[in-house]
Amino acid sequence: MSTMTETKQKEQYALTDEQLALQEEIRVLADGPVAAGAAHRDRTGEYPQDMFDLLVEKNYLALPFAPEHGGRNSGILSCVLAIEGFTRACYNTSYLLMMTWQPFFAISAAGSEEQRRKYLPGLADGTLRFSTANTEPEVGSDMANLQTRAEPVDGGYLLNGKKVWAGNAPVSDYFVTFARTGEPGHRGLSSFVVPTTADGVVRGAKMNKIGGRAIPSCEVEFKDVFVPTEDRLGAEGDGFKTAASTFTKLRPLVGARALGLAQGSLDHAVAYAKERKAFGQRIADFQGLQWMLADMKIGLEASRHLVYKSAAVLDGGMSPRDAAPLIGMAKTFATDTAMQITLDGIQIFGAKGYSTDYPMERFMREAKGLQIIEGTNQIQRNIIAKDLLS
Repeated sequence: MSTMTETKQKEQYALTDEQLALQEEIRVLADGPVAAGAAHRDRTGEYPQDMFDLLVEKNYLALPFAPEHGGRNSGILSCVLAIEGFTRACYNTSYLLMMTWQPFFAISAAGSEEQRRKYLPGLADGTLRFSTANTEPEVGSDMANLQTRAEPVDGGYLLNGKKVWAGNAPVSDYFVTFARTGEPGHRGLSSFVVPTTADGVVRGAKMNKIGGRAIPSCEVEFKDVFVPTEDRLGAEGDGFKTAASTFTKLRPLVGARALGLAQGSLDHAVAYAKERKAFGQRIADFQGLQWMLADMKIGLEASRHLVYKSAAVLDGGMSPRDAAPLIGMAKTFATDTAMQITLDGIQIFGAKGYSTDYPMERFMREAKGLQIIEGTNQIQRNIIAKDLLS
């Protein structure tokens, strides 16, 4: 079989009966208890322990994990469906899944068999929580220039440096973090698992965010934190490779969050257009508004197929490196489209869209973050262009 034929097969997808059943199950939950508390979670910023407990009860955290670690072995496309379904009602609830699956991708890719046995079952059943401490005050997407250092000492390393935007850090048991163990550039980075309660770990105050407010992020400082050699993930110097694989696998899930926000905005906009009257008729009867709704739907469906395809190629066995351009397209197009759809949703709501009493402005705030996280859309365009021109 030719490489071209193999690639085409990997790019094809169709939802299975199990995935369709998962969609429906999540839709019922999203329209019920998840949606009921969404505005409260955003307004107060309180950690959604009730939603975490629900995800544990329904065994959704375990979706991508292997059976030997207590998982359901469902694949990334199933994870996309779960993220999309919950985000349609509550971004903060789907965020809990992201905070479980980000360290899962790192540990499953680079961890030893012993590390996988130690951490993955607890992640899958919710008894362990992780944060990923990657971004630094002066370094975001440019990971090759991370400044945090892990100096070799007898039996391990001494970790020193400062991280920002460490999601879930205030409620986590462990960090997956990245530090420089060698030369400048990406070849000098290594990755580690560090207990959040280790001597020398200082977690700062919760950071204020315009979206995802119920999942706390904070600054983290490492001050001569001793990390045993056995807590390094993968070989020394392989940290950049681990990070690249992890974030590439996460990007279809970022795209899925964009799908959820876009679908939620469209659902609310359609319902409002049908009931709101102006100039003696429903605003849904004005052709100009109909065209806005049609464009929202077109963008959403195009995004959905691109995101689903980007997940399917990973499930089909394509390496994250080979899939990165397609995944970059999906992440960029879906998040840019979601930003536009949420803005259009506010416009359709008119003055009510400008009010915090309605969910439209919340969808917009949350959509903005998706254009920035897990590699900005400008970085994704660099990846796509480099592949085109190579």
